Amino acid sequence: MSILEKYSAALKNKDEAAMNELLHDDFKFTMHKSGNVLTKTDVIKWAMSGDINQDKVRIVYENDEVGIHHAFVTFNDGNVEAVMAVYKYDNGKIVSLETGATPMPK
Repeated sequence: MSILEKYSAALKNKDEAAMNELLHDDFKFTMHKSGNVLTKTDVIKWAMSGDINQDKVRIVYENDEVGIHHAFVTFNDGNVEAVMAVYKYDNGKIVSLETGATPMPK
């Protein structure tokens, strides 16, 4: 199973142990839509809240250094976004994540 497949499964299953294993201690998540930067702890807390619900997840590309995926994400407030994500890896762990998101009509 690839890193992105494991990460998507961890999000879906709210698997905190898997998230801790997959994310590098220096992990940073840059959300270009808002300009926010989240840490490993921030992302795991958010993921465990159940606010991130991905649909039609598609791995566009992945190798030992990077992964790119696209998904439609529905948040608890009802907003839906088409999210393109770029992941950088370091020693088999996700060290950075950057996203661009397009709001979808409700």
